[in-house]
Amino acid sequence: MKRRAWYTSLYFQVLVGIALGVLVGHFIPKTGVALKPLGDAFISLIQMMIGPVIFGVLVQGIVSMTDMKKLGRVGLKTLVYFSIVSAITLIVGMLAAQIGHPGIGLSATGSAAHVQQAAGFAEKAKQEDLASWLVGLIPKTFVGAFIHTDVLQVVLLALLCGFAMVQLGEFGQKAGAAVDIATKVAFGIVRFIIKLAPIGAFGAMAYTVGQYDLSSLSNLAELVIAFFVACILFVIIVLGIIARLSGFSLLRFIAYIKDELLIVLGTSSSETVIPDMIRKLENLGSPGSTVGLVFPMGYSFNNAGANIYMTLAVFFLAQACNVQFTFGQMVRVLLVAMVASTGGAGVPGGAFVKVAAMISMVPGIPVTSLALLLGVDKLMSECRAITNVIGNGVATIAISRWEGELDIPTLQRKLRGDPGPQNNATH
Repeated sequence: MKRRAWYTSLYFQVLVGIALGVLVGHFIPKTGVALKPLGDAFISLIQMMIGPVIFGVLVQGIVSMTDMKKLGRVGLKTLVYFSIVSAITLIVGMLAAQIGHPGIGLSATGSAAHVQQAAGFAEKAKQEDLASWLVGLIPKTFVGAFIHTDVLQVVLLALLCGFAMVQLGEFGQKAGAAVDIATKVAFGIVRFIIKLAPIGAFGAMAYTVGQYDLSSLSNLAELVIAFFVACILFVIIVLGIIARLSGFSLLRFIAYIKDELLIVLGTSSSETVIPDMIRKLENLGSPGSTVGLVFPMGYSFNNAGANIYMTLAVFFLAQACNVQFTFGQMVRVLLVAMVASTGGAGVPGGAFVKVAAMISMVPGIPVTSLALLLGVDKLMSECRAITNVIGNGVATIAISRWEGELDIPTLQRKLRGDPGPQNNATH
């Protein structure tokens, strides 16, 4: 088979898009800011397909598991894994703040525009108690979840439809086959859209560099550095140990998904690579039923990068406001963060709403202090998204191994770059 030229690879094209975006944003900042619609349009195209893709993949994962005991067992293992890893990520964020002290010496003030934005997030947080959160899981109409791209609502609909199809026997299998066809069409649409990733990455990076004067944010550099270090250590140590226990090298896995990580870097969105990640995880030897159940659920229950950010942000704001946490308050913050860590994928401002809800329990931290975070949030969003993608990929392989279904020889061979026998991918 003729090998494709290196310059035709998406990896290279996205890298060029990012580099050009940085150059335009730095040297022609006004032009860089004006290019923002390119990045927004690409992300909007991807978000348009998130609901159908997650719905179809989850339904297929459930329908393909004809053994309901197995379905319940895999689902329980997934939730246990996500709960443990989420707790670890939240603690990592807290420790990063306690060790690095990024907020000490700062003044909890921001620009008038940022203060107004912060007040808006805080007002939204007041409206989101546990009862409203639970009610919010239920879409007002069947298509409502797809219209608003609420991942948890889509997951709920997929679970209900999947279980109903399993109960319907042969007729349900036919319905599942129809969903499978529709899902393949959705994947085909995404493949067309993803070819525009270099343009989206160019526009997003040009806007970011052009809009934000990085030198003026130097006093918040410690926060950004603390977050990056925390995420890197979490990936290398925690995910590295999980990967080793699951029988593969984390570094080889990261190299295997480098194309997807570059797209995430350029677009600041982990959702842009859902279809390709599912295909690649299946290609590594994880059964399609497990991949279809675990990986999409990770976007609701296993946002590792966002979890680290949440607790780090709360303790950073406490330091900036000279607020000392009691041990009881630390425990309360972690418990609330555990609940808040579910959901929020694809929801603009979701991280700020959660942080606002968490600081509302701590006397002495004004909601307007959130304005500090708005200035540097964009610098951290790429790291959050990349950490989320790596974490969900490792989780899918780990649970496949835990279930005893992982093809270890295939996994290790593919990670070494040896394609072996031709594999008929389902997507």
